[in-house]
Amino acid sequence: VLMAVFENHIAGRVTVYSVPGCPQCLQAKAALQALNLPLCEVDVSHDAAVRAWLNKMTGSCTVPQIFFNNVHIGGNDILQNLTPEELEPLVHMVKEKPVPPDALPLPAANSPESEEKDRGGLCAQTACGLLLSRLFINIISAISASELSEALRNLIMKLYSDHLSADGKSVDYKAMSKSTCYERYCELAVYLQRVELLSLSHEERLAFFINVYNALVIHGYLRLGFPQNMWQRYRFFNYVSYLIGGEVFTLQDIENGVLRGNRKGIAQLLKPFSKNDPRLQVSLPEAEPLIHFALNCGAKGCPPIRTYTSKDIGSQLLTAAEAFLEADDGCIVDSMKREVKLSQIFKWYKADFGDTDEQLLNWVLNHMRASQKKTSLKTLLSTGNVKVSYMPYDWATNSTH
Repeated sequence: VLMAVFENHIAGRVTVYSVPGCPQCLQAKAALQALNLPLCEVDVSHDAAVRAWLNKMTGSCTVPQIFFNNVHIGGNDILQNLTPEELEPLVHMVKEKPVPPDALPLPAANSPESEEKDRGGLCAQTACGLLLSRLFINIISAISASELSEALRNLIMKLYSDHLSADGKSVDYKAMSKSTCYERYCELAVYLQRVELLSLSHEERLAFFINVYNALVIHGYLRLGFPQNMWQRYRFFNYVSYLIGGEVFTLQDIENGVLRGNRKGIAQLLKPFSKNDPRLQVSLPEAEPLIHFALNCGAKGCPPIRTYTSKDIGSQLLTAAEAFLEADDGCIVDSMKREVKLSQIFKWYKADFGDTDEQLLNWVLNHMRASQKKTSLKTLLSTGNVKVSYMPYDWATNSTH
């Protein structure tokens, strides 16, 4: 289905098992790209088990190994020597017929042994490396970011519907990891590497990266487990990543580089993107404070998980902020003590809300829905001398188990 959507409705595919820098592989890919067929490249250089698997399946230990749907033709020399009469039916088959069930399946990205090492924290690779680079699947043609965003959002909505609590605060990770919908999401996430990010409007960029961030957190938890301390959290958010539009984006890159207009994150000495970093092109022109009420890092202290659409994204984010401030774990107004207690989110990202406590509290007031809490805060601010404090953050995981 994905190939049909993203490869000009061609039903099948050509699969090339290769290694980087191999002259024969490069020649084969150049010849195949000239045929304008969906080309799926599988890098077998990272894993001896995958190479052994390919050898067993094809009877050959050389690369490239080329398949037109389920038809194995061999290596580059055979491809180059195919006559037009031999090549034409293969091309026609890929264009007209989907990959049949008996086609050589794409091997699993991780062996059980390497999976266990990854979960134990012994592997220095990012989630992007674990999910994509061990078996790097390179979709040659570009993909519409808006189309992929909508497809991902639909799958995410299904996952949330099945495995998210009614209040959006807890996730049944165990059940989610076993669902076929999660498997489909993992397959679809591979296509992020070829999206055209620069084609996104401001609103589309907001919705796209918020949804991808929240999904990547869950994806990372399911693959790597939950961070148990501050150091593990730091590593998780600075190393777990997706390959998006040909560039690696960690969770920290998405939040602080893109959605906060390339501002320093918590405990960061430098901005995520340097002035020559190509990812800077997709960074928002300035920080969007409302994203802090949409991003969920997997902790109980985070805002609820939702999906967002580019249409009316501003009103959706405002609604999320209003709901967060209405809850007592977001904001408490104590009129007797003349004190306002806020979530740590406002302390960590105070620069996004205002330079002073007064500016911060006015931002909070202006983003509250009409309520007794808002009236109380307005009364306090009108008389001055309001104390601001920050509540402890609940870093416990939002797992239902």
